[in-house]
Amino acid sequence: MFRKSFSFAFISLLLVCGAFLESLAQMAPKRELRAAWIATIANIDWPSKAGLPVDSQKAEYIRLLDALKSLGMNAVVVQVRPAADAFYDSDIEPWSYWLTGVQGLAPAPYYDPLKFMIKEAHERGMEFHAWFNPYRAIPDIYHKHVTPDNITVQHPDWFITYGKTTLFNPGLPQVWNYLVKVIDDVVRRYDIDAVQFDDYFYPYRIRGKEFQDYKTYLQYGNGMSIDDWRRHNVDTVIDMLSKSIKQIKPWVKFGISPFGVWRNRSQDFNGSMTQAGQTDYDDLYADVLLWLKKGWIDYVCPQLYWSFDNRNAPYGILLDWWAHHTYGRELVIGQAAYRIGNGAGFYDPREVVNQIEANRTNADVKGSIFFSARSFYPNPLGFDDSLKNHLYKYPAIPPSMPWIDSIPPLPPHLLGTGVMPDGLLLQWTEKDSTTTQFVIYRFADNTGVNFNDPSHILAIVNALRPDDTSFIQSYTDKGYQSGGHYIYAVTSLDRLHNESSSSNLMHVPLQLGFHTQELNDNTTPVLHPLPLTPEEP
Repeated sequence: MFRKSFSFAFISLLLVCGAFLESLAQMAPKRELRAAWIATIANIDWPSKAGLPVDSQKAEYIRLLDALKSLGMNAVVVQVRPAADAFYDSDIEPWSYWLTGVQGLAPAPYYDPLKFMIKEAHERGMEFHAWFNPYRAIPDIYHKHVTPDNITVQHPDWFITYGKTTLFNPGLPQVWNYLVKVIDDVVRRYDIDAVQFDDYFYPYRIRGKEFQDYKTYLQYGNGMSIDDWRRHNVDTVIDMLSKSIKQIKPWVKFGISPFGVWRNRSQDFNGSMTQAGQTDYDDLYADVLLWLKKGWIDYVCPQLYWSFDNRNAPYGILLDWWAHHTYGRELVIGQAAYRIGNGAGFYDPREVVNQIEANRTNADVKGSIFFSARSFYPNPLGFDDSLKNHLYKYPAIPPSMPWIDSIPPLPPHLLGTGVMPDGLLLQWTEKDSTTTQFVIYRFADNTGVNFNDPSHILAIVNALRPDDTSFIQSYTDKGYQSGGHYIYAVTSLDRLHNESSSSNLMHVPLQLGFHTQELNDNTTPVLHPLPLTPEEP
């Protein structure tokens, strides 16, 4: 009898623990990067075609941002330099063919697309990561759209044609300096949040063709093997950029989105249990682990574009491998949104849902970036619905990066509330010029105050800028129900998403510190202070 009771109790305990762990796995994290790549090369995502009228370009981008925001995204990664050209006003490289239809031709009427894109993203509370392809110069040598001042014309000795693509020669010091100059120019002049490189370093191998850089190797190899020399060339650019970006703007992050397999275990005991045909280290000469170990990059986003049941590169194997090789830097996962319903292993509507849920079971994984933005338009296999109604139902704050900055801003101070025709108006003041956003929390009076549960986040809103006419911040809770008992609080975020401690708590309807003024029109409430001390969290 004792044994039976014990066994039953033990099994019950296991079931309870299992259910608890499962609930933890499904709980959306409060901090998570949720982003999409917006590819401009060949007009994959934006603009829809080269030479689109300026008004149409702007309208398309705004619709794209609004759609991504509605899915719960808090960042975009936009390709601003697809191929030695520019989606911004540059004195170094020509306007992109994919923007205006003629390389070197400025938009007319004139506007600076990058300045516009950053502004629109920031107004929606979204980070803007500027995506550069460092080495690609002309994607297809048989369809050149180059101007006389294109760098390939000015310095043809800097380039190598491999297959149909013309590429910068990564072994030339002149090329290193040029690439750093191009990216530093954007960092210096534009209000970006991050610089990102994708997976195109040395080119993916073409069977039967050799990359013709042997003469450069003979000149600069300095006793290294050709493979080590090629890795040294890429390492040098990453190291140079790591230093220069932080020197110009310490808060600008540097991220890499490499191919999903660093090395196979058959090539290196430290590699993953995969059988990839090409790898970062051996074929693209991108030693991403070295960059993480050295702290040269702030985040890595491996492109894990395979399903769980892929034979050569299973998602779960690679997820676990990358999670064990972060070296203290941020890991986010590149997700294959473009394959949903359109690729082996991705016909199951839960494949990418399961991938995101698997990400969340690992504390080292800090979010996802989806390739690419256009993939969401048809709501493939209902994936958009899964994001809006389940995975991204509640807002998320992007992860902080304490190695850049770990000092939070000062907390705001809640002044009071007012019942408006469209909801409950909150008002507060900020105390810190480093504040860029506020997080507004609402708790039911009987549930307790838990700042780690994102279901209590009403909104994340931008702070008023110093040039605004008023410094009293406000937000209207349109979900407020008269007669309900609520507790409100506000925290401050700085540019790197360090969060302050909470403001004073505001109880509604029984407030400590202020009366709530009932209003029947849209006038600003008059707040009446009481001789009471507001409750602290």
